[in-house]
Amino acid sequence: MKNITSNEFEKLTGTVLIDFNATWCGPCRMLHPVLDELEKEVSIPFYGIDVDDEGDLAERYNITNIPCVIIIKDQKEVARSVGLKNKQAMLEFINSNI
Repeated sequence: MKNITSNEFEKLTGTVLIDFNATWCGPCRMLHPVLDELEKEVSIPFYGIDVDDEGDLAERYNITNIPCVIIIKDQKEVARSVGLKNKQAMLEFINSNI
């Protein structure tokens, strides 16, 4: 999963998964390997956004808790999952919203 900046985010089109996270967040670090596995199994691209580095995006999407995984289609939120989830729960979340 590639971490992106606000400028890169603005250029995204179509349906993507965005993982709002922070380097100091333990649950975020635990979710990363799960998302790395799932990225190989589903048909949409995954991107990470560090809330400390990209506070404007975190504010725009009202991120108050992390990890926060959002599915976005053409810059609009489709679905949100907050907190650490196991692989099966994340796969169901993704598949039911793409």
